[in-house]
Amino acid sequence: MSLFSKEPEKSTHTEQSARPHTGSAPAAPPITPPAQKIVEPAAAAAACLDCGTKISGKLHFEGPARIDGNIDGEIDGKEITIGESAVVTAQIRADSIIVCGEVKGEITATQRIEIRSTAKIIGNIAAPKLIIQEGAIFEGQCSMRHKSEGDHKVRAAS
Repeated sequence: MSLFSKEPEKSTHTEQSARPHTGSAPAAPPITPPAQKIVEPAAAAAACLDCGTKISGKLHFEGPARIDGNIDGEIDGKEITIGESAVVTAQIRADSIIVCGEVKGEITATQRIEIRSTAKIIGNIAAPKLIIQEGAIFEGQCSMRHKSEGDHKVRAAS
């Protein structure tokens, strides 16, 4: 051991110089950033009205939307999710609607309505497909006719 000797220790390992190499030495591997939170798939809401949001009026969404705030008025869109913390007093119309929070008003979907166990709905709902989870509260009337079925008129034969 040459811990305290005046002679430099001979090593079998080659040490790298602190000077940059200009030759064809391989580059150091890139530094990877720390792990990040995984983002939900593209089907996640494009628009989000978070807790603390209060809106009165008409809302129209072109893409998926999630509402966690307080809304009073009308909501129109393609895919609407009413979050657990949401309190909505509105008429809601969309292709697909998922309710996890509280809604007072009429809900109409062209494809389906899903009422999760944490939901409380007071009002009428209409959709060709309806899913109600155990524990959900629903007070109102339900219509499950396809849109085209309600448009037919029966004429009396003369």
